[in-house]
Amino acid sequence: MLYSIAKPWLFKLNAERAHDFTLKNLKRLERSGLLNLYPRPPKCQPRKVMGLEFPNPVGLAAGLDKNGAYIDALSMLGFGFIEIGTITPRAQPGNPKPRMFRLPEAEGIINRFGFNNLGVDALLRNVAAAKYQGILGINIGKNFDTPNERAVDDYLHCLRKVYAHASYVTVNISSPNTKNLRALQEKDALAELLRTLKAEQQVLADQHGRYVPIALKIAPDLDAAQIADIASLLMEYRFDGVIATNTTLARDLVQGLPHAEEAGGLSGAPVRDRSTAVIKALSEHLQGALPIIGVGGILGADDAAAKIAAGASLVQIYSGLVYRGPVLVSEVCHKLG
Repeated sequence: MLYSIAKPWLFKLNAERAHDFTLKNLKRLERSGLLNLYPRPPKCQPRKVMGLEFPNPVGLAAGLDKNGAYIDALSMLGFGFIEIGTITPRAQPGNPKPRMFRLPEAEGIINRFGFNNLGVDALLRNVAAAKYQGILGINIGKNFDTPNERAVDDYLHCLRKVYAHASYVTVNISSPNTKNLRALQEKDALAELLRTLKAEQQVLADQHGRYVPIALKIAPDLDAAQIADIASLLMEYRFDGVIATNTTLARDLVQGLPHAEEAGGLSGAPVRDRSTAVIKALSEHLQGALPIIGVGGILGADDAAAKIAAGASLVQIYSGLVYRGPVLVSEVCHKLG
């Protein structure tokens, strides 16, 4: 109700400014206690995925809270889990503004943020200050100026830093907004990355006496052979999960709309079917060997159900919150039961 009132005003603001304004005011509501009045989603059947007990299957996708500054406020909207980041070893400003654009006619969003964040140490300070005790995913990436041949060093640095503080860790190699990042999805580069991270995961598990699952986040712009290769490598290196998908570079469903030709990744309704198709193909290859978290274009309960039917065990939302507001979490929870 409140969001439906605020939405027309928010949509008059620059998209990134509206994003920041909304999060800051959500935090104010949480600190004042007023967010306690927000109705909780219906009780869902818990899901055990990656060895973790998820109270409900609806998560917040990475990208909304890059620095983990709003964990407590976001947790009060009813999510079964929250993923923060993408975080990099060193702080970086990201790409020049403007870098986020709404396409309301298509219920889409284009962003080219470029992993803007305050660095992994700042994120960990925010995690330490949060009261949230639920499932927390931390999404890790590489700095924009780290060449791909040394990318594994950035991922190892972040993995070591966040391991003790995360319920699970997501390895993001699929953002279209860091130059050449998606090349890490190619077979040889991906095999080396997965092998190295899996070995380090075991070292860290021994050090901390606790096994933290690692998931890989992939792009929707993959052909059948690439999906097959990725599935094979995920099974070979015994990764714990895969998140499908990130944003798309395709513009076929938004041609002619204002901002459609802006550079960046397109999310929201235009990526929905593409993401679901990747989930279905992955599921056919994986045959239950590891779980899939479905994300991309969930703007209603039926969209989430389609992801589950295609083979996902859990779902995440982001752009749907911009167009539908927090009520979307309750609707999806109710549908998935």
